[in-house]
Amino acid sequence: MAAFEYVALDARGKQKKGVLEADTPRQIRQQLREKDMTPLEVVHIGDAQKAREKSSGGFFKPSIKVADLALVTRQLATLVKAALPIEEALKAVADQTDKGKVKSIILGVRAKVLEGHTLADGMAEFPNVFNELYRSMVAAGERAGHLDKVLNRLADYTERRQKINSKVSAAMVYPVVLILVAVGVVSGLMVFAVPKVVEQFTHMSQELPVLTKILIGISDFVINYGLYVLILLILMFIGMRYWLRNEDNKRRWHAKILKMPVFGRLSSNLNTAQFSSTLSILHSSGVPLLEAMNIGGKVLSNLKMRQAVKEAAIKVREGSSLKVALQQSSLFPPMMIHMIGSGEASGELEQMLQQVSDNQESLFENSVDVALNIMGPLIILALGGMVMFIVLAMMLPIFELTNSITS
Repeated sequence: MAAFEYVALDARGKQKKGVLEADTPRQIRQQLREKDMTPLEVVHIGDAQKAREKSSGGFFKPSIKVADLALVTRQLATLVKAALPIEEALKAVADQTDKGKVKSIILGVRAKVLEGHTLADGMAEFPNVFNELYRSMVAAGERAGHLDKVLNRLADYTERRQKINSKVSAAMVYPVVLILVAVGVVSGLMVFAVPKVVEQFTHMSQELPVLTKILIGISDFVINYGLYVLILLILMFIGMRYWLRNEDNKRRWHAKILKMPVFGRLSSNLNTAQFSSTLSILHSSGVPLLEAMNIGGKVLSNLKMRQAVKEAAIKVREGSSLKVALQQSSLFPPMMIHMIGSGEASGELEQMLQQVSDNQESLFENSVDVALNIMGPLIILALGGMVMFIVLAMMLPIFELTNSITS
């Protein structure tokens, strides 16, 4: 039995889309007619996904939200633990969801399972939903016979990843909004408010204060060249993104990020937490250490640290311990190195890696809070200073004029 996507018209002539299961497209059309619907298009779910990706030039890639993936994984783990066959568990999860995209993907996986493939092979049809880490763990769980435990660990991991992503997004939004507001307020004052006030001073014979002259110069520059500066900044941003397409350039940039005062610590803590958590969950699921390191390195967003993990994996293959291999890169925190060494010596590497992950996630959250507590007030102070400069520059000539009249 396979899954098919359909487009049909209901009794009122309204177009409906959905997913149904049958052996052939003809059976799908028959099912639709029995529901008083007129089939317009019936396509195998795999062919439909490939057609959409091809028509979009490769930009369309089926994916679901991290929260939906965590929920699906948790439901699947519960059903597998209840000794339900994989194909029935997938069918139950697909029936449970009310989101068409999620249902389509789950039924697509089920179709591959019904053809005799493993669950991991079925998930490989949707690599943008089930990444290499996910599929490797599922494959290890299937081989070891404890798929339910592996799926529960995956659900926990996915939920933690969602939490970290939310934290990163929240950390980025606040300072960006403050900076945009600051730039908008100052630009508005320079373009609209300052010229009108300056007009009142142009007919005055007295010498303008230095602060006012500076403000007039800045205002004239913003009015005359502000648009060109904005275009230049946009071009620089586009050029930077194009420059970062080169992996060597990107690796050099990521190496510089690690040396920055605040952002370096944030990037280091985030990547360390991701790596240790991934390594822990893979190792505990029965994935060999070398394979776990190769997969764990791929989840790192910082290419410099990713390269360090790749080099460490080579050293481990040559007989070195994990502690020594990571220590030689000088990119990972000393506490992490010592805990890994302790775990290797005591035979409790899995537990130590999980502890490292928890510690690094806590450090990351604390670093984000500290960064926000520092950046927020600094941006507000900078905005207040710029506004005070504008107000003083506009008020000084008025004060001098008043003094000259009263004297």
